[in-house]
Amino acid sequence: MVDIYILDLLVIGLLLLCVTLGSGWISRLPISFALIYLVVGVVLGPYGLNIVQIRPDAQFLERLTEFVVIVSLFSCGLKMNRPLNAGAWRSTIRLIGFLMPLSIFAIAAIAHWFLRIEWGPAILLGAILAPTDPVLASEVQLTHTEDGDELRFGLTSEGGLNDALAFPFVYFGIHWFEDGNNWQEWFGQWVGIDLIWAVAVGMVMGIAVPWAVVTIDQKIQKHTKVDDLMEDFVALSIILLTYSLTEVVNGYGFLAVFVAGIVAQRRYEDPEKPFSQREFTERIEKLLEVATILILGSMLRISAIQQHAIAALIVGGSLLFIIRPLGTWLSTLGGGYRPITRWLFGWFGVRGVGSIYYLTYAFGHGLEGQLGEQIAWITYITIVASVILHGISTTPLMNAYNQCKNNRSRKIDVST
Repeated sequence: MVDIYILDLLVIGLLLLCVTLGSGWISRLPISFALIYLVVGVVLGPYGLNIVQIRPDAQFLERLTEFVVIVSLFSCGLKMNRPLNAGAWRSTIRLIGFLMPLSIFAIAAIAHWFLRIEWGPAILLGAILAPTDPVLASEVQLTHTEDGDELRFGLTSEGGLNDALAFPFVYFGIHWFEDGNNWQEWFGQWVGIDLIWAVAVGMVMGIAVPWAVVTIDQKIQKHTKVDDLMEDFVALSIILLTYSLTEVVNGYGFLAVFVAGIVAQRRYEDPEKPFSQREFTERIEKLLEVATILILGSMLRISAIQQHAIAALIVGGSLLFIIRPLGTWLSTLGGGYRPITRWLFGWFGVRGVGSIYYLTYAFGHGLEGQLGEQIAWITYITIVASVILHGISTTPLMNAYNQCKNNRSRKIDVST
């Protein structure tokens, strides 16, 4: 009898070959690669061929998704080429400064009022689900640093920052459900350490570490040539050094890695170097995305989905169809955006790997029991719904958006 592990390798190899050779056709279809991986994961799971029999624990999923996210955040940072001023980043400021807190507390309010979840866990659920995902939303993000499209820039920068800046709210939720009756004892620490210190340190380390690494890299290469095959590993070293050193001093490593991508992109004298690093990190990200979504698909259980379907429909449905679109429309008022841009900002709030990370992080910090299972399945079902809905709508909507943008450009050219 053939070992299950060997069958797993066979199937994954065939999957990679098929999606690679068929990528040209797939990119024109109303489906995303993440949706394909999810369906394959379900087919290979216990309700299909039962080949993938992995039941990963929370710590394994936490570490896997953590690494996927930091690689993706660095890649997002490498694409950020706008001047560092409020005007250039106006969409980011609106989506992060207003929309994300609004989404967190709107989700928390729905979970509290409709599902009778206490405020602490409800805020934690809001923090888990509110961040958009930089991994699964790659189809609607910037493709290169010269892309000046406001929609793509806003979604890319939002995905890069809100996966980092949701952390204070995660800690707030954890503190509250651990000791909500004595909030006076931990609220000051939350403000001082989890909010101010951790964000500030993340920014500082995100600047200092890549600046030092790139400086050393460029000085060494003036005297000796680095092996071309090994050169892109500098990007991986920047990611790991920035993230680990920031976490050591209790800063937000996610924020630091995103900032590190921005700094590295500006620090290199040769523009080909950050371009090469971005291609390298995107390849790693795509490979890890396959593994993560396959595992998610194989983990789905009909009984658990049926048990938590109503709760997930209330929370996830409200998030995808009401909170995100309405919140985005309010956040972009007076910004001078075209209506189609505002609506697409609202629709493309993709949920994915980042939410899985925050969920598993919460499991490692006291979330457990029936409440933990309820929050977990609300999260899983919402992610699956996002993968399906956004997977089938991304291609037609972005094609329509690009056509609209091209028509507008032609009208401007004719008028001038």
